[in-house]
Amino acid sequence: MSRQRRVRDVLLPELDAQLASIIGASVVLVVVAGLVQIRYGAYEMPFETVVRALFDRVVWTNPDVLATLVLGENAARTLGVYADLSVLTNATIVVWTVRLPRVLVAAFVGLNLAVSGAIFQAITRNELASPYILGVSSGAGVAVVFTLVFSLGAYLLPLAAVAGGTAAFLLVYAVAWRGGTTPVRLVLAGVVVGTIFNSLQTGLFYFIESNGVMRTAVAWLAGSLTGVDWTDARIVAVPTLVVVPAALASARQLDVLLLGERAARSLGMSVERIRFLLSALAILAASAAVAVAGLVGFVGLVVPHAVRTFVGSDYRRLMTGCLFAGPALVVVADVVARLALGGTQVPVGVVTGLLGGPYFLLLLRRTESFTEF
Repeated sequence: MSRQRRVRDVLLPELDAQLASIIGASVVLVVVAGLVQIRYGAYEMPFETVVRALFDRVVWTNPDVLATLVLGENAARTLGVYADLSVLTNATIVVWTVRLPRVLVAAFVGLNLAVSGAIFQAITRNELASPYILGVSSGAGVAVVFTLVFSLGAYLLPLAAVAGGTAAFLLVYAVAWRGGTTPVRLVLAGVVVGTIFNSLQTGLFYFIESNGVMRTAVAWLAGSLTGVDWTDARIVAVPTLVVVPAALASARQLDVLLLGERAARSLGMSVERIRFLLSALAILAASAAVAVAGLVGFVGLVVPHAVRTFVGSDYRRLMTGCLFAGPALVVVADVVARLALGGTQVPVGVVTGLLGGPYFLLLLRRTESFTEF
C-alpha cells in the first residue's frame, strides 16, 4: 500500500449514502446561498453578472491581479505583485473585494465552530459541550472586548481571541482538576468560568467612551459578519489550514475517548495528555472564528449533533460531515441575517440562535439523557 493511500485511509472515511448526502446538500447550500449573498446589496446584480465577475478572465489569468485583490494593495506592493485594478469592471471589484470575502469568512467560521464543538463533545463525552459551554468563547470575548475598549489595535484581535480562549480553558482545567479531570467536572467548571467572563464582558462596557466602539463591541458580541474583508479571511484561513488536517487525523483518538477513561487507558492512551492536546486544537478553531465574527452561537453545539444523527459517532465520518455542514449553516444564516429584513442587517449570531435554539429544544424533548454518548 502506498504512503499516499495510507494517509488517505487515516484521514478520510469511506463515502456512503448518508455521508455523501450531507456533503452534497451542504455544498449545494453554500453555493446557492453564496450566489444569493453576492448578488444582493446596495448594488444589485443579475446572476449572470455575478458568475462573470467570479470567473473574470482578467482575474484568473493574471496572478498579480488576483494577488492584489486577495492581499490588498499595500501588501501586494510590498511583495512586488501589485497590479492596477482599474482594468476590472465595477461588478468584479464589488464581488471580489466586498461580497466574496464575506461568504468565505462565513464558511470558515462555520467550519471552525463545528469542528471545535465536535472535539469538545468527545473529550467531555457530553453532547451539551461546546466552545460556549466550556467558557472558551467567553474568554475569547473578554479579550477581544478589552482590546476594542482600550484601542490596543485591530491587528491584535486574533491574538487576543486565542489568548483569551486559552486562558479560559486553562482556568476551566484548573478548576476541574482533582488528580485528573472528568467530563462532568469539565462541563460544570466551564459553566462557572463562562459566567464569570460574561460578567467581565458586561463590566467592560462601562469603560467605553466612543459610540463607534460601543456599536462595534455590541455587534461583535452578537456575532456579526458585517464589514468583513480579505484581511478577516486571511486571519481565519491560516488556523483553518492547521485545524482541518489535525481534526481529521485525531478521529481515532476521539473515538477512543468516547469509550471512557478506563477503556482508553487500557488501550494505552495517555488520557490527560490527549485530552489537553485536543482541547488546544478546539480552542484554536473556536478562537479563530471568534476573532473575525464574534460570538456566533449554537453552531458548535447543534451541527455535530445533527451530523451525528445521519452518520453515527464514528469521528472520521462525523468530522468530515462537520467540515461541510458547519459552513452551510453559517453561510445560509448570514444570507438570512443580511436580506430577511430588507435594508436592516441583523447579526448572524441572532439567526443561528433562532435556528439552533428550537432545534436543540426539540432534541432535549426527544432524548432522556444528554450526559454521555
